[in-house]
Amino acid sequence: MREDAVIAVYIMANFRNGTIYTGVTSDLLQRVWQHRTGVTPGFASEHGCKTMVWYEQHGNMIEAIVREKALKKWRRSWKLARIEAANPQWLDLAADWYGVSP
Repeated sequence: MREDAVIAVYIMANFRNGTIYTGVTSDLLQRVWQHRTGVTPGFASEHGCKTMVWYEQHGNMIEAIVREKALKKWRRSWKLARIEAANPQWLDLAADWYGVSP
């Protein structure tokens, strides 16, 4: 794991109130880049979820996985409320990480 890697649970979206994807990673910077470029096939790639709209950092991977599993059981409305509370404009929280837009 890179020294600057961030363990996180995150939500990617294709547009406001559109399709959302909840994930967990040991390297948030790398994982968001993978979503943006579509190098990893799967649900997020198929639905164009390239905008990171919410995330929270965790101290270890076990804690992060437990949190991700809990969030995945949440109703969609609860997830949308979580995003709206932290990011009401649904801004791309990683917009300036790479110097390019998705």
